[in-house]
Amino acid sequence: MVEVVEYERKGHVALISLNRPEARNALSPEMLVRLADTWTEVRDDPQVRVAVVTGAGDKAFCSGADLGRLIPLISRARPADDEWDRRLLADSETLDRGLLRTFDVVKPVIAAINGHAIAGGMELVQGTDLRIASTTAKFGVQEVKWAIFPGGGSTVRLPRQIPYARAMELLLTGELITADEALELGFLNRVVPQAEVLPAALDLAQRIAANGPIAVQAIRRSARECLGRPEAEGMKIESKMAAPVFRTEDAREGPLAFMQKRTPVFHGR
Repeated sequence: MVEVVEYERKGHVALISLNRPEARNALSPEMLVRLADTWTEVRDDPQVRVAVVTGAGDKAFCSGADLGRLIPLISRARPADDEWDRRLLADSETLDRGLLRTFDVVKPVIAAINGHAIAGGMELVQGTDLRIASTTAKFGVQEVKWAIFPGGGSTVRLPRQIPYARAMELLLTGELITADEALELGFLNRVVPQAEVLPAALDLAQRIAANGPIAVQAIRRSARECLGRPEAEGMKIESKMAAPVFRTEDAREGPLAFMQKRTPVFHGR
């Protein structure tokens, strides 16, 4: 049986693959429910330090909502007809969790964008921390073209992640931009040939996973919570995040390993 969301752990790195290449990895109710469950597993697994999310095939990372299955279900144009439909409707937070809209995975998430990231796919990318894209990828929030609202976080996140005027242009026209344009706007970390997208993302994940996991998570949380706050308020948040890190076993191991000229061994405690 084909899983619409594939999950595997490579050491301390979790790899999540959206697996509906025949539908350009469009978000069906089943995919969203399984994705929500997977993010919860990533958060709760102490062995996972970094997650990488990608799409199957060479056409799309994720083309957004399945307009034949998901949108009619949400708008109540069709009734729930299987367990995935019913689970999605029973818990209003499932969709938010699947798209990383309000759910915090705690660990860094890297998007390995192998193809187009459009609408809900673009919104999933906005919920990640680092992004590596194929030269062939395109990006956009096209909901407005179909008279629907980009409710996966785009009106909140996109104006914070790229310049306001460009964000508004994308939101209100529904037009697409290339990977090079997204890189220039600071939306991506780097753009590479398609065959190098996943290897580059996994390499970045391994380099992060080699660091002290408690420090990594605290740094990520501090950066996110301080975003948009006044500097003085941000400094207080940073101090609150930093203090517990210095009291960990890993914080003792790191400097000791440096002095002994060896690779540190971190245990996340």
